[in-house]
Amino acid sequence: MDISKLGEFGLIERLTKDLPHHNNSTLYGVGDDCAVLNYHDKQVLVTTDMLMEGVHFDLTYIDLQHLGYKSAMVNISDIFAMNGTPRQMTVSIALSKRFNVEDLEAFYEGLRRACDKWNVDIVGGDTTSSLTGLAISITCIGEADKTEIIYRNGAKETDLICVSGNLGAAYMGLQILEREKAVYYQQVKEINQKMAAAKAKDDQPLLKQLSKELDDMKYFQPDFAGKEYLLERQLQPEARGDIIKALRDANIHPTAMMDISDGLSSELMHICKQSHTGCRIYEKNIPIDYQTAVTCEEFNMNLTTAALNGGEDYELLFTVPIGDYEKVEGMEDIRIVGHITKPELGCVLITRDDKEFELKAQGWNPLTNS
Repeated sequence: MDISKLGEFGLIERLTKDLPHHNNSTLYGVGDDCAVLNYHDKQVLVTTDMLMEGVHFDLTYIDLQHLGYKSAMVNISDIFAMNGTPRQMTVSIALSKRFNVEDLEAFYEGLRRACDKWNVDIVGGDTTSSLTGLAISITCIGEADKTEIIYRNGAKETDLICVSGNLGAAYMGLQILEREKAVYYQQVKEINQKMAAAKAKDDQPLLKQLSKELDDMKYFQPDFAGKEYLLERQLQPEARGDIIKALRDANIHPTAMMDISDGLSSELMHICKQSHTGCRIYEKNIPIDYQTAVTCEEFNMNLTTAALNGGEDYELLFTVPIGDYEKVEGMEDIRIVGHITKPELGCVLITRDDKEFELKAQGWNPLTNS
């Protein structure tokens, strides 16, 4: 269905008519000029992400349902990174005429799956037209007790540096998708070149054959065998609310925390800069999945570089007092990768052969990586 047939308000009603409310703090959601929220004595957390087609995502290899899921999760992850509980979300979309109502329904299906997983209410947003591609802006609102909020600036000397999950998998998933996209477009290019030559010779049988080959390219099958985990990490990341719960259950209160969206090196240097500290992390302790290691070898890429700088893992990076060593050391899916030092010692990576290198922020930068 053409979106113009519904109009803005008809589209909004169609996409949001059955949205449930999971939270008592949601007094009124979609349907008026503003949502109405009530937080009583809680601190309110607000985070916003903008995702631009061609910069943050490529519709060649991510469908709209996965894009909706990912768009929601990356915002939910920011609330967890402050030790908060996500409650509400607003969604704004600018789209071109190439999208139809069913496309938007698929996007909202992904949004709702992500929000339902963490009991987040979609309470508003906006839709408009775009002349340059799809643009998505999402704001997530959460809550936390004043004493429970964790900032980036609380790391102290001798604190342990911890990460959840494993690193580099999402980045290698992106490399696989980019490789298969390049293979697809190269094949299409070669067919088009042959068609141009056939047209010049007025070779109708060959033109007919090549036209069929070009049409068959819509059934192109990428080579993803054995790489399913890496693709899932790129296309369907998960916010680590389970780690937040595990830390609370273990009575561990991190001194600093953030999620790993731009790469471990960049995020760790943010913590050190804002906490006025240095750090030492150990290459041998960085958690890396087997598929990530194998794929790095296939691409002739440095494994540690991918883990430090790849980004989009949406794991949690946090520091805890050294007195919590026994608690955190035995926790599932958490790895101690280093410790906080005096600021004058700088930020250092210790390699497997005990060499020291200055840690550099080489992660994702949307203002230069477009």
